[in-house]
Amino acid sequence: MAKARASVLLFATLLGFWLLLNGSLATDVLVIGVIAALVITLLFRDSLAVVSEFRATPHALITAPSYVFYFLKELVRSNLRLASIVLSPALPLRPGIVKVRTRLKSRMGRLLLANSITLTPGTLTVELDGEWLYVHWVTVESEDVDAATADIVNGFERYLEVMYG
Repeated sequence: MAKARASVLLFATLLGFWLLLNGSLATDVLVIGVIAALVITLLFRDSLAVVSEFRATPHALITAPSYVFYFLKELVRSNLRLASIVLSPALPLRPGIVKVRTRLKSRMGRLLLANSITLTPGTLTVELDGEWLYVHWVTVESEDVDAATADIVNGFERYLEVMYG
């Protein structure tokens, strides 16, 4: 039953995107969209976890835009921090790889966390191994797992946990 629900959700999402991109409800656009969404759903129903692992609850739907705004805030903050490091005559770098832990259980939640960290300037996820992420950090502020987790992971994780678990 869960697979059928995930497939229906995937089909509806793909069809919705198709219709948004085309901006038309003409019969030919609708038919092509239905066929394309059906084929993709049948071929990739187990591998498009971004849709199928998403918890489609009201709380998760409200949290998704909040996550995007949080990510954008962190993106700007990290860019400013990295720019100040680069522009500083002392160039206060302290690069290193730190080990951090995630509470996320879903594969997609962990993948989105790793990508969010990587897309934020100054950090790069180099390995994801179960609950552990190994992150290259331009300015290592703490080598302690709990402190590094609090600095790097916790902000993203509180949103992703609601959306993906």
